[in-house]
Amino acid sequence: MEIKVNFLDKLRLEAKFDDFTVIADQPIRYKGDGSAPGPYDYFLASSALCAAYFVKLYCDTRNIPTENIRLSHNNIVDPENRYQQTFKIQIELPPDISDKDRQGILRSIDRCTVKKVVQTGPEFLIEEVANLDAHAQALLAMSPANDTLTYIAGKDLPLEQTINNMSALLAGLGIKIEIASWRNIIPNVWSLHIRDAHSPMCFTNGKGATKESALASALGEYIERLSNNHFYAGSYWGEDIANEAFVHYPNERWFKPGRKDALPKEILDEYTLDIYNPDAELRGSHLIDTNSGNIERGICSLPFVRQSDGEIVYFPSNLIENLYVSNGMSAGNTLAEAQVQCLSEIFERAVKREILEGEITLPDVPQAVLAKYPRILAGIQGLEEQGFPVLVKDASLGGVYPVMCVTLMNPRTGGVFASFGAHPSLEVALERSLTELLQGRSFEGLNDLPQPTFASEAVTEPNNFVEHFIDSSGIVSWRFFSAKADYDFVEWDFSGKGENSNIQEAETLFGILEAMGKEAYVAVYDQLGATACRILVPGYSEVYPVEDLVWDNTNKSLLFRSDILNLHRLDDKSLEALLERLENNELDDYGDIGTLIGIDFDENTGWGQLTVQELKLLIHLALKQFDEAHELVGAFLQYNDNTLERGLFYQALNVVLEVALDDELELDDYEVNFRRMFGDDRMDAVMGSVDGSVRFFGLTPTSMKLEGLDRHHRLIDSYRKLHKARANWLLSQLK
Repeated sequence: MEIKVNFLDKLRLEAKFDDFTVIADQPIRYKGDGSAPGPYDYFLASSALCAAYFVKLYCDTRNIPTENIRLSHNNIVDPENRYQQTFKIQIELPPDISDKDRQGILRSIDRCTVKKVVQTGPEFLIEEVANLDAHAQALLAMSPANDTLTYIAGKDLPLEQTINNMSALLAGLGIKIEIASWRNIIPNVWSLHIRDAHSPMCFTNGKGATKESALASALGEYIERLSNNHFYAGSYWGEDIANEAFVHYPNERWFKPGRKDALPKEILDEYTLDIYNPDAELRGSHLIDTNSGNIERGICSLPFVRQSDGEIVYFPSNLIENLYVSNGMSAGNTLAEAQVQCLSEIFERAVKREILEGEITLPDVPQAVLAKYPRILAGIQGLEEQGFPVLVKDASLGGVYPVMCVTLMNPRTGGVFASFGAHPSLEVALERSLTELLQGRSFEGLNDLPQPTFASEAVTEPNNFVEHFIDSSGIVSWRFFSAKADYDFVEWDFSGKGENSNIQEAETLFGILEAMGKEAYVAVYDQLGATACRILVPGYSEVYPVEDLVWDNTNKSLLFRSDILNLHRLDDKSLEALLERLENNELDDYGDIGTLIGIDFDENTGWGQLTVQELKLLIHLALKQFDEAHELVGAFLQYNDNTLERGLFYQALNVVLEVALDDELELDDYEVNFRRMFGDDRMDAVMGSVDGSVRFFGLTPTSMKLEGLDRHHRLIDSYRKLHKARANWLLSQLK
């Protein structure tokens, strides 16, 4: 993680990282003002807080209350050498905690990351650089030792060259990547988290059998998501970009709906219309893109090549965003490499869905087969040694699909995690299943896995597949664990041979789809300097149900975005109209407003915490509809998980409204003690909210220009870098 430091007045310092700012000062005895803790104080506090975090994690996973647990941290300084210190952590536990859990809590403290880093002894490199932003990229440059290049299955270039190429491309775009974390908790399983230092909302996770392969995985996924605009899906890109010569890609086309909002003739084809519009309910307005919100311009559509005959078919960007999310997109050293990854991912998720929803029992992989892959076997044994039984399954459904499965069981909690991986090579598919299992996870994180069930409706429920798609945390049927398999084991192999292996494998995978009667559509994105593609297989690779285009489309944000961002400027009539739309569009009361309107608010602000329910509450309050506001305040206090400060504001508002709505009570009789309970500042805000002098307390004014929304502006800044590169590419093509 990168931390930038600014020098303030006197001895005060400002450290900035993610969306946080930390101020440090020095005590008065050291000529500071004592206005904030000193740098070393923060270091000591981080050690105590890290220890407490691991205690909390242990207790939460075992339903142990922490109210009566107390922890202290002291540093004992050697009088002869102040740099020689002993850190003493003491914890007070209630008497009703068992001896087993007492020992478990003490062991959990031993896992503290700060403690382990200090004990290992971090290496400090102190140097001057000409430009901090440019230098950060050097951390990702790989220099192979002794001219040794590492080749792995599926990659058309060595890992070192792949990493160098991708790092240079990102640096050339002006994107500064930082490695936020590494994990390697069992042999031959690595994962890491990388992100944009300027816009940390743009991040990816990588996985692999080695540190280098995990880094290549993370960088490849990052470029894949840049090339496919996935980081910015569902977000508003601002008025300027909405009116540029192109919004998404230089080769996009815009088509206006026909009479009575009919679908334009230029989009989709007969095959896809049968899938996306089976009941003729889909309208042109359903396909306006969320990102530009430019209704007057029409439907932004992207060209895809139909594999069966090479014809171009235009898919609305809105349709892709709503149904496919990140499924079926990849980047590679070559187009064939990217296509193999895309198609493997499509098969992995589709077959996984078929297995889980069909409650299919898979055959075990024989031990003799596993023994052929000692590195993978070592990782599996590492999990077993930690107390996690592992099942290795053939998910090819009789050798038809290139898919494997590794399933972990957690006897401590009764939870399970079924991880799937796909690739034409059985070994690579198996390795991906294993590395996916622990991508970004600690052993503690495996305590959150859901328990299997015999209730078929819970497994087949559509949202369960979405959970499996997001992070594989969905529910698995107990029938999956039957000893009686529905298929025989097949030691399959779809891999190609020689220098053109990826080309052969792509042809093989496309051939499987063709044999299934499925049509594939391919878009290639190389304007950023890398080769990336997206493959859609209508009726097979969707993540969300097709009905969402009509009933739960992300472009419902267009009904609300402008009015919500201009909330402080709306008159009562406009507020009434907004409230009516909020009530009549089947919105989740606990859904956050940022997701609804496509704005990435700072999570630490009122906007970042704002839900549909709270917005309706504040509108009722502004309209002086106190009965309705009071009812929603009660619901907010009972169910809403907001900050303590926000909760106290609504507690105060609740009692003030109770008095105001009771004809027998007078506010003057209670105000003094209300102020003693809640404080003058909070009561001034509450009283102002009731008399109308304060509107939408806690929400800073903004507009469609996005004033004050720094976090979202950083997201747009990131997208502008891509937009500029694509515009330059277009100019080069026109010369």
